[in-house]
Amino acid sequence: MKKSVQNAVKKQIDSEFILEKPKDLSFGHYATPLAFSLAKELRKSPMIIADELCLKFSEASVFESVTAIKGYLNFKLSDKFLNERATVAIKENLEFAKGEKNETILLEYVSANPTGPMHIGHARGAVFGDTLAKIGEHLGYKITTEYYVNDAGSQVEMLGLSVFLAGVDKYTNKDVQWPEEYYRGEYIYELCDEAKEEFGKDIFLDEKNISKLSTWGKDKMLFLIKENLKMAGIEFQNFVSEKELFKSWDASYEKLKAKDALYEKDGKIWLKSSKMGDEKDRVVVREDKRPTYLAGDIIYHDDKFQREYHRYINIWGADHHGYIARVKSAIHFLGYDENKLEVILSQMVALLKGGEPYKMSKRAGNFILMSDVIDEIGSEALRFIFLTKKSDTHLEFDVELLKQQDSSNPIYYIQYAHARINQVFQKSGKSVDDVIDVELKELDEDSKNLLFTALLLPEILEDAFESRQLQKLTEYLRNLAASYHQFYNKHKIVGSDNEDELLKLSSLVATSIRVGLSLMGIEAKSKM
Repeated sequence: MKKSVQNAVKKQIDSEFILEKPKDLSFGHYATPLAFSLAKELRKSPMIIADELCLKFSEASVFESVTAIKGYLNFKLSDKFLNERATVAIKENLEFAKGEKNETILLEYVSANPTGPMHIGHARGAVFGDTLAKIGEHLGYKITTEYYVNDAGSQVEMLGLSVFLAGVDKYTNKDVQWPEEYYRGEYIYELCDEAKEEFGKDIFLDEKNISKLSTWGKDKMLFLIKENLKMAGIEFQNFVSEKELFKSWDASYEKLKAKDALYEKDGKIWLKSSKMGDEKDRVVVREDKRPTYLAGDIIYHDDKFQREYHRYINIWGADHHGYIARVKSAIHFLGYDENKLEVILSQMVALLKGGEPYKMSKRAGNFILMSDVIDEIGSEALRFIFLTKKSDTHLEFDVELLKQQDSSNPIYYIQYAHARINQVFQKSGKSVDDVIDVELKELDEDSKNLLFTALLLPEILEDAFESRQLQKLTEYLRNLAASYHQFYNKHKIVGSDNEDELLKLSSLVATSIRVGLSLMGIEAKSKM
């Protein structure tokens, strides 16, 4: 709708302008301070300009009225226009608000080390990334989702060592010398039990088998991670192996060398990242000639940019904030436009149960398993609550709240609005097809305001995606549900003089709720 207003205005005046939504819809559906920005150019009072523009814009069929108040222009959309949009939206159903964009995006997220089950911190970035991809694809962007598997570093070696030592502890008579750092938790002993079944006890008798257990354990954990993600309705198009990419290290290294991006000092090879805004230069090759963790990121982003997407988005944990400057500097030195890379940070989550800290998982060691929380509250509640705040802000929630079957539980409140509309149709004995072509012409102000709110979904999705603030969708759905509940309690629908109009209006509300929830990976309920 916003674009329709913008197009109507641009037909009369070729000038950039801001379009706002007034808090009080009695003033209009949209407003603009356009007259103020034209005042200097036209050398007239904004009030005079606004009055003159009213006459120009009021001729457009999209508007019922255009009024000027203290220099502001207020646009009220016509019933005919709103009715046409409502009819199209209901007919489109889950296709409502779909768009077309000529832009490709490579979206990388989660990329947790394949050394253990997914914990609740990983889950936040996973849900955010999956929902961002769903909304973007709905809007018409061509998005490829990707998981970067860190399977080449010391973390995977430590996994193999941890499984080996657990096997020594459980299946041999040898004393175990536990190192300072190793992976703890019951899942390590579960892995050693599986290794014993697959390879026999003798695998724990020779330290040379640690490398074999590292690769084997990594594959087991990656399979488990994929299963954890499926529990939340998340699947990736691509999995990219860091270990495989390291075969291209020499090519990436030579590119950096040719760009004079490297130098040697203290037996190490350094990247001149401070030249590109990093706080200091970074080591890419150690004294023993082994590439660092940063080298893996360099190869990966070299590979990414060779695939020539329009944009690249990485969703990283907030603890990776310091990596942004060094990775972007490497991209620049490799000869690409580093501004095509956007990094979104995902903060950790504090989980409560009945006001007390949620218990850590014995199976996982010292963190909360994503699978445990999904088992307790379900994947849809988990997805919804993770989208209620900006990804880079702290999130705390109590799982007991999400079990409540009342308005205190936001997902229940929204689902109930959708189910309530279904019940209204059942009570009326009519279907959506019976009312879809009814003209909306006898609606009161409450009905018109609800109609307008339900039609806002397309611009809410655009705004949420472009600003990367997906909480705008959860806020919108909660407000739409609240508006419908209030409307239902205040107005008689079945048996009213304009029953068919109100049923069509209800169907539109249900459509927006259904589409909005589906883009968050949540199925709208028809009965509760």
